Amino acid sequence: MLEDRTTAVSSPGEWPAAYPKGYAVVDVETTGLARDDRIVSAAVYRLDARGEVEDHWYTMVNPERDPGPVWIHGLSGDMLEGAPLFGDIAEEFASRLADRVLVAHNAVFDWQMIAREYARARREAPVRQRLCTIALSKELGLPLANHKLESLAAHFGVVQQRAHHALDDARVLAEAFRPSLRAAAAGGVRLPLLECLPLTEWTDRPAPLIGRQPGGHGGYRSGNWRPSRKRPVCPHPNPGRYEEGKPLKQGMRVAFSGDTSVDRELLEDRAAEAGLHVATSLSRLTSLLVTNDPDSGTSKVVKARQYGTPVLDEAAFGQLLRDVEPA
Repeated sequence: MLEDRTTAVSSPGEWPAAYPKGYAVVDVETTGLARDDRIVSAAVYRLDARGEVEDHWYTMVNPERDPGPVWIHGLSGDMLEGAPLFGDIAEEFASRLADRVLVAHNAVFDWQMIAREYARARREAPVRQRLCTIALSKELGLPLANHKLESLAAHFGVVQQRAHHALDDARVLAEAFRPSLRAAAAGGVRLPLLECLPLTEWTDRPAPLIGRQPGGHGGYRSGNWRPSRKRPVCPHPNPGRYEEGKPLKQGMRVAFSGDTSVDRELLEDRAAEAGLHVATSLSRLTSLLVTNDPDSGTSKVVKARQYGTPVLDEAAFGQLLRDVEPA
């Protein structure tokens, strides 16, 4: 059970006693977004209780597989070939995380990737709580156009030099987190801390193929169906259907059908955080259907054909999610 972090500040100079004593601002770059993907680089900025930088650390990691989207993280197979394996850096990484709250932008993703790497190495990550800066910005009511890191950075005047480079992303986030933390302390805001439950065992499986594959299902996993969960109402009006060759726009209604390589809940969370309306059913108002098997006979695919709803596979949708136009 996590303690209640709601704390009033009686004077501007007083710091909430219940706030954490230290933070580890983390960014990891990965071979992809799925359960079986691996970390290719990691960075940690250690901060004290008030958000001041104590030190920072960065490493590349040999993922022991294809590096994935090199055009995003910039790390080719040749560059990673001589990098240490995760097991080689696990102890140093752990020392950077120990006794601190893990802070990340979309923290559930970074935490899951880290926890899986430690489970593969038959170790346990020394993290008990995490804080997502997206959730904190919502608690503070920051006037952001969207929840991208670049928007948070721009709000606080932080200059980003190398997007999707773990060290620079961690630096940017640390610099944006400091004023966020101070604003929370000054306003007596409850920090949105969540418990981290480490994995205790791991079974490796062949890495899935990302994107639409010949022959229908290709490398996609089956059995990842889950009941739909209630989400907050999308605050943006529906701008209409997706048009091929153009970016997604906030407010678009997106439905998903069939198996996905990325965990479905994480994929839906990413869509919702980008400002899209995640729909559980398909109608004439649906802007886009995401499916890896457009030839299947599922009810959503059939309705998409009837209504002329645009259809994209998961890989193409993932790329578009990186640059969603504001409403």
